[in-house]
Amino acid sequence: MRQKTSLETAYGRFRSTFIATVVFSFFTNLLMFVGPLYMLQIYDRVLSSRNEMTLIMISAIAIAMLVSYGLLEFTRSRLLVRAGMQFDEVLANPVFHRVVKQQTALPGGNAQIALSDIDKVREFMTGQGILAFFDAPWVPLFLALCFAFHPWLGLVATIGAVIIFGLALANEFATRNALQDASKASQGANHFVNTTMQNAEVIRALGMEKQLTKRWLSQHDDMLVHQAKASDRAGSIMASSKFVRMSLQVAILGTGAYLAIQQLISPGIMIAASIVMGRALAPVEQAVGQWKQFVNARSSHKRLKQLFANISEQEERTELPEPKGNLKVEQLFATVPGTRDALLRGISFSINQGEVLAIIGPSGSGKSSLVRHLVGAMTPAAGAVRLDGTEMHHWDPEQLGRYLGYLPQDVKLFGGSVAENISRFEDDPEDANVVAAATLAGAHDMIQKLSNGYETNVGDGGMFLSGGQRQRVGLARAVYRYPSLVVLDEPNSNLDSMGEKALVSCIQELKAMGKTVVLVTHKTNLLALSDKTLMLMNGTVEKFGLTKDFFQQPQAAPAAEKAQKAASGNSPAVVQLSTSEKDES
Repeated sequence: MRQKTSLETAYGRFRSTFIATVVFSFFTNLLMFVGPLYMLQIYDRVLSSRNEMTLIMISAIAIAMLVSYGLLEFTRSRLLVRAGMQFDEVLANPVFHRVVKQQTALPGGNAQIALSDIDKVREFMTGQGILAFFDAPWVPLFLALCFAFHPWLGLVATIGAVIIFGLALANEFATRNALQDASKASQGANHFVNTTMQNAEVIRALGMEKQLTKRWLSQHDDMLVHQAKASDRAGSIMASSKFVRMSLQVAILGTGAYLAIQQLISPGIMIAASIVMGRALAPVEQAVGQWKQFVNARSSHKRLKQLFANISEQEERTELPEPKGNLKVEQLFATVPGTRDALLRGISFSINQGEVLAIIGPSGSGKSSLVRHLVGAMTPAAGAVRLDGTEMHHWDPEQLGRYLGYLPQDVKLFGGSVAENISRFEDDPEDANVVAAATLAGAHDMIQKLSNGYETNVGDGGMFLSGGQRQRVGLARAVYRYPSLVVLDEPNSNLDSMGEKALVSCIQELKAMGKTVVLVTHKTNLLALSDKTLMLMNGTVEKFGLTKDFFQQPQAAPAAEKAQKAASGNSPAVVQLSTSEKDES
């Protein structure tokens, strides 16, 4: 039997509230008859009899019923709000997990929009939009009462309801495509500006503001065009709806007046019929007014459904023993996210606990893609990456995270303090572990010199720190709690000489602890620390073996030359490592 997704569970929890709200809607709509019946009694009994006691009694009864109506409306609204909170509670965590997973698999895919989709669906299900749909089934009841007053009155009210409902359908068909296009254009424009503003200093320094503004305005204007088209059509339909609504009011009163003149109905029925027709048309009018919210909620529901269909639920995994750090890659194939273009082809190698592997190769050879697979951030198209014999995606993500250290090429910190970033935002981390990680990374003294030490706020993305400071804090985060496998992608790209010495010392200490280290580098001082070297060329393994074999065996001179060029980004300035240099390092 197929297990329900969190999305289905969330809708299932809302179902009971939905049924209760329908029941409440039945009674609230019955109580809506209080107004017309009260007017009927006033015109036909009180005014003709001039009996004050009758007026007092029916007024008291009407007020009591209206109090009941208000309590039922309050309860109905409160039920929906509480159901919306439960809906969000069930979905928030699973959707966030899927957004992270999809964003990892398809960078730049704007997966985070799913988080706002939850809000749009919840707001519709707990707002006036859904109440209009709950009240709509009772429209025939009010129309039937109009027919009970007189067939002509019922006919006028029915024609009005059909016209307004037809306008609602016209609104849907006239604005659907335009709203969808506007939504897509808005998402594209927002995504463009969000990614662009991450490089605001480059924009200012290189004078690119005008050109990028034009590009953003082009997307923004595209959104405005579609939005204006949808708004114009919706505005025309809304104006027509208001005209029809006011005309119907005239028509029902005029028809009622004629029937009253002919003594076919009483004046009280004429007024009551006008009120009943207004109540019958109210849900239809509300549906027209809330149609845009309904369309947005429907689109959000489709995206959430697609997200849950594409990415499976996070399964409960058996907790495995702490890995020692033995890493094995078997016939790994990888493609560019969203395409079939190959990034990696048939990558195979293995390293044992306590070994240091250097990955070298020219730009575009697949080094960063490989390390993302090594830490489980990307899913192989074929093949496997195994840590202590277990495939990466068979580990429980939270458990695996404790045993992995990862420093990406572009270090991003998260809004919070230095200590929080180093501790990976653990609940109640031990200060000793935070300081130990910073000390191992050679960042302790640097952190102490910050304005507030370990409590210094780094800003979103680490914007309050320099590139070198971010990299050293990122290294401390990578080695927090001494993980079994540490993967470093260009770990010295922003470091000065002191930072490089600290990095070298850190790698040496990790190796002495028996930790496995994988590093992407083109610097010879880091290559000298490695036990094995893997050279990538065009997404394939050009050579793999002991580092000393790359640089020291005379018979491997052509390979050594190629390896050195790959390590240095095809720069001829790298000097061949000698045995003495290796020993000194």
